Amino acid sequence: MVYRLDNELWFPDPRLADEDGCLAVGGDLSIDRLLLAYQNGIFPWFSFRDNKEPVWYCPHQRFVIFPDEIHISHSMRTLMNKGKYTLSLNQDFDGVIKNCSRLRYDEEGAWLGEDIINAYTELHRQGFVASVEVWEGEGKERKLVGGLYGVNIGTAFFGESMFSLVPNGSKLALIFLAKVMKELGGSIIDCQQKTSHLESMGGRYISYDEYMKLISV
Repeated sequence: MVYRLDNELWFPDPRLADEDGCLAVGGDLSIDRLLLAYQNGIFPWFSFRDNKEPVWYCPHQRFVIFPDEIHISHSMRTLMNKGKYTLSLNQDFDGVIKNCSRLRYDEEGAWLGEDIINAYTELHRQGFVASVEVWEGEGKERKLVGGLYGVNIGTAFFGESMFSLVPNGSKLALIFLAKVMKELGGSIIDCQQKTSHLESMGGRYISYDEYMKLISV
């Protein structure tokens, strides 16, 4: 059963999501609703061309990466040691989210449209969304070639999207994120969806109950 939200600020019990994780439709992308959603393991995911309202998901099994379990392959270590790229936090959130959107904008089912961009830009402005940037070159020649962004609440990071304009750019961003989180006592990186890319870097499934214990720290 998929629940219909109204103007009140609420969500049904996330455990009532269907087999695909779909829980509810409707509501809005206000800051308060988004924060309530993430605090309960819920996130918006919908094609902006096909849906007039947000669709909310909460998978029963959560695909996550623990910062101290990040897998760094030999080839990635070699790339990192070359020093060709530099990395940063929150230096160009606008550039990151726009590149994430641009690379997928024309795809069928694309979800990173104007409404999502505006909502997460405001979340970033209020300190609840962080970005990682991958740079090539120096000074005026420096170019943004990869990165990721996601919601950061407490010790948990809820990954939203990543992009790469060079081979392994998004992997560099994820490794950097895990390193920073490990140093700061971060508990978990929520990947939302399983991909072979994320699985190769240490991603694995945990139960919703275990997940909620971790994001509630």
